[in-house]
Amino acid sequence: MTAILELDGVGKAYGAIVVADHQSWALEEGEALGVLGPNGAGKTSMFNLVTGTIRADRGAIRLGGQDISAWSAPKRCRAGIARSFQVPQPFAAMTIFENVSVASTQGAGLTGADSDELCLDVLARTGLLKKANAMAGSLTLLERKRLELARALCARPRVLLLDEIAGGLTERECHSLIDTIREVRATGVSIVWIEHVVHALLAVVDRLIVIDFGRKIADGPPRTVMESREVQEIYMGIVAHD
Repeated sequence: MTAILELDGVGKAYGAIVVADHQSWALEEGEALGVLGPNGAGKTSMFNLVTGTIRADRGAIRLGGQDISAWSAPKRCRAGIARSFQVPQPFAAMTIFENVSVASTQGAGLTGADSDELCLDVLARTGLLKKANAMAGSLTLLERKRLELARALCARPRVLLLDEIAGGLTERECHSLIDTIREVRATGVSIVWIEHVVHALLAVVDRLIVIDFGRKIADGPPRTVMESREVQEIYMGIVAHD
Protein backbone atom coordinates (compact mmCIF):
# COMPACT_ATOMS: atom_id res chain seq x y z
CA MET A 1 0.00 0.00 0.00
CA THR A 2 1.03 3.64 -0.52
CA ALA A 3 1.12 6.19 2.30
CA ILE A 4 -1.19 9.13 1.65
CA LEU A 5 -0.14 11.03 4.79
CA GLU A 6 3.13 10.83 6.70
CA LEU A 7 4.48 12.51 9.82
CA ASP A 8 8.24 12.15 10.07
CA GLY A 9 9.82 13.24 13.35
CA VAL A 10 7.31 16.08 13.79
CA GLY A 11 7.84 18.19 16.90
CA LYS A 12 6.14 21.24 18.37
CA ALA A 13 6.58 22.98 21.71
CA TYR A 14 5.41 26.17 23.38
CA GLY A 15 8.28 26.82 25.73
CA ALA A 16 8.40 23.87 28.14
CA ILE A 17 5.02 22.54 26.95
CA VAL A 18 5.53 19.88 24.30
CA VAL A 19 2.45 19.12 22.18
CA ALA A 20 4.19 16.92 19.61
CA ASP A 21 7.27 14.92 20.56
CA HIS A 22 9.04 13.60 17.42
CA GLN A 23 5.88 11.99 16.09
CA SER A 24 6.30 9.58 13.21
CA TRP A 25 3.50 7.58 11.63
CA ALA A 26 1.95 6.98 8.22
CA LEU A 27 -1.62 6.66 6.95
CA GLU A 28 -2.07 4.30 4.03
CA GLU A 29 -4.41 4.90 1.08
CA GLY A 30 -7.94 3.89 2.14
CA GLU A 31 -6.95 3.20 5.73
CA ALA A 32 -8.89 4.30 8.82
CA LEU A 33 -6.57 5.17 11.70
CA GLY A 34 -7.91 5.72 15.21
CA VAL A 35 -6.23 8.02 17.74
CA LEU A 36 -6.62 7.61 21.49
CA GLY A 37 -5.12 9.51 24.39
CA PRO A 38 -6.06 11.29 27.60
CA ASN A 39 -7.26 14.88 27.57
CA GLY A 40 -4.37 17.24 26.91
CA ALA A 41 -2.27 14.54 25.24
CA GLY A 42 -1.76 16.60 22.07
CA LYS A 43 -4.26 14.87 19.77
CA THR A 44 -5.96 18.03 18.48
CA SER A 45 -2.58 19.77 18.24
CA MET A 46 -1.52 16.92 15.95
CA PHE A 47 -4.49 17.72 13.68
CA ASN A 48 -3.56 21.41 13.76
CA LEU A 49 -0.06 20.49 12.61
CA VAL A 50 -1.38 18.31 9.79
CA THR A 51 -3.82 20.97 8.55
CA GLY A 52 -1.29 23.79 8.85
CA THR A 53 -3.09 25.97 11.39
CA ILE A 54 0.08 25.66 13.45
CA ARG A 55 3.56 25.00 12.07
CA ALA A 56 5.90 22.31 13.32
CA ASP A 57 9.24 23.27 14.88
CA ARG A 58 10.90 20.24 13.30
CA GLY A 59 10.21 17.21 11.13
CA ALA A 60 8.24 16.83 7.91
CA ILE A 61 4.62 16.30 6.95
CA ARG A 62 4.00 14.68 3.57
CA LEU A 63 0.82 14.26 1.53
CA GLY A 64 1.06 11.66 -1.20
CA GLY A 65 4.83 11.71 -0.83
CA GLN A 66 5.10 15.50 -1.23
CA ASP A 67 6.45 17.60 1.64
CA ILE A 68 3.70 20.05 2.62
CA SER A 69 5.34 21.33 5.81
CA ALA A 70 5.63 24.88 4.44
CA TRP A 71 2.16 24.97 2.87
CA SER A 72 -0.58 27.22 4.22
CA ALA A 73 -3.75 25.77 5.72
CA PRO A 74 -5.90 26.77 2.69
CA LYS A 75 -3.44 25.14 0.28
CA ARG A 76 -3.46 21.92 2.31
CA CYS A 77 -7.26 21.93 2.29
CA ARG A 78 -7.40 22.38 -1.48
CA ALA A 79 -4.87 19.54 -1.81
CA GLY A 80 -7.27 17.19 -0.04
CA ILE A 81 -6.96 17.50 3.76
CA ALA A 82 -10.25 18.28 5.50
CA ARG A 83 -11.24 18.12 9.13
CA SER A 84 -14.06 18.41 11.62
CA PHE A 85 -13.62 20.35 14.85
CA GLN A 86 -14.26 19.09 18.37
CA VAL A 87 -16.22 22.28 19.11
CA PRO A 88 -18.44 22.99 16.08
CA GLN A 89 -18.17 26.53 14.75
CA PRO A 90 -20.55 26.90 11.80
CA PHE A 91 -21.32 30.18 10.07
CA ALA A 92 -24.28 30.84 12.35
CA ALA A 93 -25.90 33.52 10.17
CA MET A 94 -25.90 31.26 7.11
CA THR A 95 -28.10 28.28 6.26
CA ILE A 96 -26.87 24.72 6.45
CA PHE A 97 -26.77 24.57 2.66
CA GLU A 98 -24.75 27.79 2.50
CA ASN A 99 -22.30 26.40 5.07
CA VAL A 100 -21.57 23.29 3.02
CA SER A 101 -21.50 25.30 -0.20
CA VAL A 102 -18.56 27.27 1.19
CA ALA A 103 -16.70 23.99 1.67
CA SER A 104 -17.53 22.70 -1.81
CA THR A 105 -16.51 25.93 -3.56
CA GLN A 106 -13.48 26.92 -1.48
CA GLY A 107 -12.25 23.43 -0.54
CA ALA A 108 -13.24 21.29 -3.52
CA GLY A 109 -13.19 24.10 -6.10
CA LEU A 110 -16.66 23.24 -7.44
CA THR A 111 -19.20 25.70 -8.81
CA GLY A 112 -22.80 25.75 -9.98
CA ALA A 113 -24.64 22.48 -10.44
CA ASP A 114 -21.59 20.39 -9.52
CA SER A 115 -21.34 22.11 -6.14
CA ASP A 116 -25.08 21.87 -5.53
CA GLU A 117 -25.14 18.17 -6.36
CA LEU A 118 -22.29 17.37 -3.97
CA CYS A 119 -23.84 19.44 -1.17
CA LEU A 120 -27.25 17.80 -1.49
CA ASP A 121 -25.71 14.32 -1.56
CA VAL A 122 -23.61 14.98 1.55
CA LEU A 123 -26.53 16.54 3.44
CA ALA A 124 -28.60 13.45 2.66
CA ARG A 125 -25.84 11.14 3.91
CA THR A 126 -25.39 13.11 7.13
CA GLY A 127 -29.11 13.39 7.90
CA LEU A 128 -29.36 17.13 7.37
CA LEU A 129 -31.15 17.39 4.03
CA LYS A 130 -34.52 18.27 5.57
CA LYS A 131 -32.87 21.19 7.38
CA ALA A 132 -30.89 22.47 4.42
CA ASN A 133 -32.57 25.89 4.63
CA ALA A 134 -32.39 26.21 8.42
CA MET A 135 -30.00 28.75 9.89
CA ALA A 136 -26.91 27.05 11.29
CA GLY A 137 -27.18 29.15 14.45
CA SER A 138 -30.50 27.46 15.27
CA LEU A 139 -29.09 23.92 15.34
CA THR A 140 -28.67 21.75 18.39
CA LEU A 141 -25.19 20.61 19.42
CA LEU A 142 -25.75 17.22 17.81
CA GLU A 143 -26.94 18.80 14.56
CA ARG A 144 -23.89 21.08 14.55
CA LYS A 145 -21.68 18.01 14.86
CA ARG A 146 -23.41 16.53 11.83
CA LEU A 147 -22.81 19.81 10.00
CA GLU A 148 -19.10 19.60 10.91
CA LEU A 149 -18.92 16.24 9.19
CA ALA A 150 -20.91 17.50 6.21
CA ARG A 151 -18.66 20.52 5.70
CA ALA A 152 -15.55 18.34 5.81
CA LEU A 153 -17.01 15.92 3.26
CA CYS A 154 -18.01 18.75 0.92
CA ALA A 155 -14.34 19.63 0.56
CA ARG A 156 -13.96 16.24 -1.18
CA PRO A 157 -11.04 15.18 1.00
CA ARG A 158 -8.39 12.59 0.24
CA VAL A 159 -7.65 12.58 3.97
CA LEU A 160 -10.49 13.17 6.44
CA LEU A 161 -9.58 14.18 9.99
CA LEU A 162 -12.35 13.63 12.55
CA ASP A 163 -11.98 15.21 16.00
CA GLU A 164 -14.33 13.58 18.52
CA ILE A 165 -17.23 13.66 16.09
CA ALA A 166 -19.18 11.06 18.13
CA GLY A 167 -19.01 13.00 21.39
CA GLY A 168 -22.47 13.79 22.75
CA LEU A 169 -24.32 11.48 20.38
CA THR A 170 -26.92 9.01 21.55
CA GLU A 171 -26.25 5.31 20.97
CA ARG A 172 -28.59 5.29 17.98
CA GLU A 173 -26.97 8.38 16.49
CA CYS A 174 -23.55 6.87 17.09
CA HIS A 175 -24.49 3.76 15.09
CA SER A 176 -25.79 5.98 12.30
CA LEU A 177 -22.52 7.90 12.33
CA ILE A 178 -20.54 4.67 12.11
CA ASP A 179 -22.57 3.69 9.04
CA THR A 180 -21.88 7.08 7.45
CA ILE A 181 -18.14 6.85 8.07
CA ARG A 182 -18.09 3.36 6.60
CA GLU A 183 -19.80 4.74 3.50
CA VAL A 184 -17.17 7.46 3.31
CA ARG A 185 -14.42 4.85 3.51
CA ALA A 186 -16.04 2.95 0.65
CA THR A 187 -15.41 5.97 -1.60
CA GLY A 188 -11.67 5.64 -1.01
CA VAL A 189 -11.18 8.42 1.55
CA SER A 190 -8.45 7.81 4.13
CA ILE A 191 -9.45 8.68 7.70
CA VAL A 192 -7.75 9.69 10.93
CA TRP A 193 -10.25 9.71 13.80
CA ILE A 194 -9.64 11.06 17.30
CA GLU A 195 -12.32 9.74 19.62
CA HIS A 196 -13.13 9.01 23.27
CA VAL A 197 -16.16 6.88 22.33
CA VAL A 198 -13.96 3.83 22.00
CA HIS A 199 -16.60 1.37 20.76
CA ALA A 200 -17.38 3.67 17.83
CA LEU A 201 -13.71 3.91 16.97
CA LEU A 202 -13.13 0.17 17.16
CA ALA A 203 -16.11 -0.47 14.87
CA VAL A 204 -14.41 1.42 12.03
CA VAL A 205 -10.64 1.68 12.29
CA ASP A 206 -7.99 -0.70 10.99
CA ARG A 207 -5.28 0.53 13.32
CA LEU A 208 -4.84 2.52 16.53
CA ILE A 209 -2.20 4.89 17.77
CA VAL A 210 -2.13 6.22 21.32
CA ILE A 211 -0.61 9.59 22.25
CA ASP A 212 0.46 10.85 25.67
CA PHE A 213 2.21 14.18 26.30
CA GLY A 214 2.61 14.60 22.55
CA ARG A 215 4.45 11.29 22.22
CA LYS A 216 3.24 8.22 20.36
CA ILE A 217 3.28 5.36 22.85
CA ALA A 218 1.52 2.64 20.84
CA ASP A 219 0.73 1.84 17.22
CA GLY A 220 -0.83 -1.33 15.87
CA PRO A 221 -3.93 -3.49 15.48
CA PRO A 222 -6.78 -2.18 17.71
CA ARG A 223 -7.04 -5.22 19.97
CA THR A 224 -3.28 -5.45 20.47
CA VAL A 225 -3.05 -1.76 21.34
CA MET A 226 -6.00 -1.86 23.76
CA GLU A 227 -4.42 -4.84 25.56
CA SER A 228 -1.08 -3.08 25.91
CA ARG A 229 0.04 -2.62 29.52
CA GLU A 230 1.24 0.95 28.88
CA VAL A 231 -2.03 1.93 27.20
CA GLN A 232 -4.11 0.49 30.02
CA GLU A 233 -2.07 2.38 32.60
CA ILE A 234 -1.88 5.72 30.80
CA TYR A 235 -5.14 5.95 28.90
CA MET A 236 -7.56 3.70 30.75
CA GLY A 237 -6.27 4.37 34.27
CA ILE A 238 -5.76 0.68 34.96
CA VAL A 239 -2.74 -0.30 37.02
CA ALA A 240 -1.39 -3.40 35.32
CA HIS A 241 0.31 -6.07 37.42
CA ASP A 242 2.54 -8.95 36.44
